[in-house]
Amino acid sequence: MSPRTRRRTPFLRWTGALPVVAVVLLILVWGRSLPAPLVGVVSLFLAGAVLAAVHHAEVIAHRVGEPFGSLVLAVAVTIIEVALIVTLMVDGGEKSAPLARDTVFAAVMITCNGIVGLSLLVAALKRKVAVFNAEGTGAALASVATVAGLSLALPTFTTTTPGPRFSGPQLLFAAIAALALYGLFVATQTFRHRDYFLPVTATGEVIDTEDHAHPPSAGEALASLGLLALALISVVGLAKAVSPTIESGVARAGLPSSVVGVVIALLVLLPETIAAVRAARRDRVQTSLNLGLGSAMASIGLTIPAVALATVWLKGPLVLGLGASHMVLLVLTVVVGTLTVVPGRATLLQGGVHLTLLAAYLVLAVSP
Repeated sequence: MSPRTRRRTPFLRWTGALPVVAVVLLILVWGRSLPAPLVGVVSLFLAGAVLAAVHHAEVIAHRVGEPFGSLVLAVAVTIIEVALIVTLMVDGGEKSAPLARDTVFAAVMITCNGIVGLSLLVAALKRKVAVFNAEGTGAALASVATVAGLSLALPTFTTTTPGPRFSGPQLLFAAIAALALYGLFVATQTFRHRDYFLPVTATGEVIDTEDHAHPPSAGEALASLGLLALALISVVGLAKAVSPTIESGVARAGLPSSVVGVVIALLVLLPETIAAVRAARRDRVQTSLNLGLGSAMASIGLTIPAVALATVWLKGPLVLGLGASHMVLLVLTVVVGTLTVVPGRATLLQGGVHLTLLAAYLVLAVSP
């Protein structure tokens, strides 16, 4: 393949063309009521944009290496997710008071139990035992548990403000703590202790290089970075475009309104889920866990400061405290996650336990 052909490849393949077409479609349908046939078309482009996002994230990850590659996808998805949350809160009024809480908690359950459990299951099916670095994964889990506890559990028990809400100073502290811990987590993952977040072999040897192909050129990586941004924008935007149809379907089925948030969270996190499963199939379990726990940390560490800032101009209360059933699920997730991480090895059982917790969360979302 000639250099010229290689430079044109990202744009000639469907993974290059589809994000552009999806963004154009997003512009055409934004703010409009969609008939059923058009919802089907939008859904197809939504699925295609998810697959394109995964492809371009993997190209970037191959160029920059781990753990930077998984960090790119996690942060990119979360920034756009935060923008979507703030936009919906601005439009939603008082009914959107628990939106940030529901979205962040959904992201925590999907990443810490869904992505982690599915990755362990896939890796264990292939190699009988999934091997990862307990030091790096343990640090990530501890960060997620701390920020989730301070941001989602603590507001339920404070007494300064009635209801599961923070007072102004408490919200400011939670926002600063979340942002500071996220910054410290990123610095630890990428610079101070980068080797803790690299894939390892069954004998404990750190894998610092990919052995299956030559890295893409800098031009290809930059092209994929731009196309990744377009794909993620289209994923979130098209998900919002079809959300009214989802809302009406949920209402007709007599389900709680929180189900809408769960469905949208599943769609938004689908690129990371697919990327994590692909990494697990290549025996890069640590990369999968970096995606799962890193996405959870990014979701809390960026969302809480963003909504705290948004309360300056938003009207109505901001509900962050979890209810009793969700509190139980959060505690179980932290305890089970700790027991999974400590040995640095996991079997089908651990993957099944995490997926069971996710299933319990989904059942309670439908039938609280």
